[in-house]
Amino acid sequence: MRFGIIILPQDPWSIARRKWLGAEQYGFDYAFTYDHLSWRSLADEPWNATIPTLTAAAAVTERIMLGTFVSSPNFRHPVPFAKDVATVDDVAGGRFLLGIGSGGTGFDASVLGQPESTPRQRHERFDEFVTDLDLLLRGEEPGPTDGISFAGEWYTANSARMVTYAGSGPTRHRVPFLIAANGPKGLGLVSRFGQGWVTTGQDGVAGERWWASVRDLTHRLWWASVRDLTHRLDDIVSGGGRDPRAIDRYLSLDSGGIYSLQSMNAFEDAVGRAAELGFTDVISHWPRERGIYAGDESILDTVAAALK
Repeated sequence: MRFGIIILPQDPWSIARRKWLGAEQYGFDYAFTYDHLSWRSLADEPWNATIPTLTAAAAVTERIMLGTFVSSPNFRHPVPFAKDVATVDDVAGGRFLLGIGSGGTGFDASVLGQPESTPRQRHERFDEFVTDLDLLLRGEEPGPTDGISFAGEWYTANSARMVTYAGSGPTRHRVPFLIAANGPKGLGLVSRFGQGWVTTGQDGVAGERWWASVRDLTHRLWWASVRDLTHRLDDIVSGGGRDPRAIDRYLSLDSGGIYSLQSMNAFEDAVGRAAELGFTDVISHWPRERGIYAGDESILDTVAAALK
């Protein structure tokens, strides 16, 4: 089992730097941040840009893997975003993980004035987004070329240039894709392109707004949904001719209505359940002072001791 921590992009760098360094010193395998322009109940609070944050984190850390949890096509085009991703990965020395999802219907989906998309449209856009990113991040041959071009319903590129260099030769490294998906079409993208699968459990089963009186019931229902999704993934990946064991499985432990770092008992219980379901990687959120994911940072000392 590998362990990750999510650091929300809310602090000035003087504070955030301590957290990113702390994540490495604690021994976490990964540190992620959200890729949103704003987020749910925190929309009126400070919220920094994702790529500069990860670039700064890459410059001050040495070992820990870094990534997005998760990026989406809601406000991004594959060409400039691929450039951003390749640059951060270069700064990090190949330590970048690209978490990508189809994008929800909240703030990010409408802030640029775009019309509301149907679920089918969001998936079709996501399919193009992942396919185009895969093509771009695999790069092009060095020397004179016509670049990378594509023309779809959602995205167009005319002779995009993606050649980068590391040392004396061209970079041929494509960052790992961790694809967030719950539905059959999204899981199909995991089978085709994913080195990892990300899930927060079935949408709508549980969340931050559930009443405490029904928390335990919704928590059980959430774990049942996670179990069902793992079986669905196995079936779809096997049906696509790929070994399901070749895909790493990432679970957000804090999506089921109970914050995993509220205590060591809560953390161990969540990790144990995830392990029983075959997850290779689990992710918690860095404790916040108040509101969602509120907790005491001292719990990180206890968790870190258990990770060693």
